Amino acid sequence: MPALSNTSHRKPMVGQDLDALVTPAQGDWPRYTTPLRLGVMASGSGSNFEALFAATQQHLDATIEVLVVNNPGCGAQLRAERLGVDCIVHDHRQYTNREDLDSALVSTFEAAQVEGVVMAGWMRIVTPVLIGAYQGRLINIHPSLLPSFRGLDAVGQALKAGVRLTGCTAHIVTAEVDTGPVIAQAAVPVMDNDDHQSLSERIHRQEHRILPWAVALKGRDWKAQG
Repeated sequence: MPALSNTSHRKPMVGQDLDALVTPAQGDWPRYTTPLRLGVMASGSGSNFEALFAATQQHLDATIEVLVVNNPGCGAQLRAERLGVDCIVHDHRQYTNREDLDSALVSTFEAAQVEGVVMAGWMRIVTPVLIGAYQGRLINIHPSLLPSFRGLDAVGQALKAGVRLTGCTAHIVTAEVDTGPVIAQAAVPVMDNDDHQSLSERIHRQEHRILPWAVALKGRDWKAQG
């Protein structure tokens, strides 16, 4: 009688195996009468911003009209310079309150005539000033399977909770933090040897996949609304 196979030592899913963990599953990318005009917000390294830009050069029918950063000299600003994307700095430290900062953001995006705004690693809480100006047109990417692990350090929260599955979520921004309607999600298994860095890196790779896809899906709605 043949020996039973030992499934406990299977290799973790890698590469294309992870495609099945994205929902809605990626299919044909929509095309519009004119490319979608996007504004992007970032605070840190800008990897999601660059992933979004790369998608516009391939399958996402959109242009990034302007990037706004709140930390002068951050990685996102340097990436914008390299990629030839207009970048404007609105240093939050120069504003009296969050509403004043968001008013400046709205003015910037209105001047650029964007149709939607993407928070690609924006580490500031936004206010009804921005949310109201782009109601239903403001997208955020969060490193968990919402509604689990809202707020700061979602990766650390997942590790502390001992969950075996986490991931990332692209969602519409509403007044309550990390509670808006989900557009797309990707599930990421938590390995026994994961630490904060290793899990974050794997989640980031999935963020880079689902954020452009979420923009494409919502872009159809935005174009239909005019």
